[in-house]
Amino acid sequence: MTTVAVFADPPRPGLVLPNLVETTPISPEEAADLYGAMLADTCLAVEQSGGELLVNYRTEELLPNEYSGDPEAEIRSLLDGALDESPRMEEQVGSTHAARVGNTLTYLLETEEVASAAALSPTAPLCFRTHIDSAAMKLRNSPVVLGPATLGRIAFAGFTDPIDFEGAYDSPAVETLAWRAGDAGLETDFLPMLPVVETGSDLTTVVSLIRARRVAGRIVPPNTTEWIEGGGIRVESGELVSDR
Repeated sequence: MTTVAVFADPPRPGLVLPNLVETTPISPEEAADLYGAMLADTCLAVEQSGGELLVNYRTEELLPNEYSGDPEAEIRSLLDGALDESPRMEEQVGSTHAARVGNTLTYLLETEEVASAAALSPTAPLCFRTHIDSAAMKLRNSPVVLGPATLGRIAFAGFTDPIDFEGAYDSPAVETLAWRAGDAGLETDFLPMLPVVETGSDLTTVVSLIRARRVAGRIVPPNTTEWIEGGGIRVESGELVSDR
């Protein structure tokens, strides 16, 4: 069984998806709602898979000073309405994203002695149960499995053995992680491309894919799809359009 850690922030306006707000007409409040929907969908994908879900959240101490409140309570309240069971939640530890991922996955592999551990982006709504299960199968033969996103980013990173995580998410993250795996003598396999949503062009891609999958009767991420359809979000002439 693979333990999959989803690295989550509380879905607060201004805190999450700042680049999306800067590159689209979407407001900070709408972006926070979208982030919450994508977080729910990624956690749901893990819950429905053969893996074990761990929600790794940034504590109030790790957030900018203007964002006070209880991150765990906010995220748990969101997920309790989206999942069948209340998820295991643990605090993130570390000064950078790479350090936080490294601390969590190394702890799972070395202290809890899980067979494999993975980090999943909360902004990868098109990561489905089948991707999680496929990664778990690949991890039986390859000690590192990466799910690349566009522009050299990473959506999923799974391991059976730790690597040197310091700076491992430096751009392009997928290449950096592959180099770190090679430095550790570990073979790397890959999942299909998994889009993440951070900018306007990312959202344009994901909106088009989700709407196309819905037309074709294929599985879609329910919460993100509801956010798209509720706001009449669509792509016209290569541009995002909203009825909000």
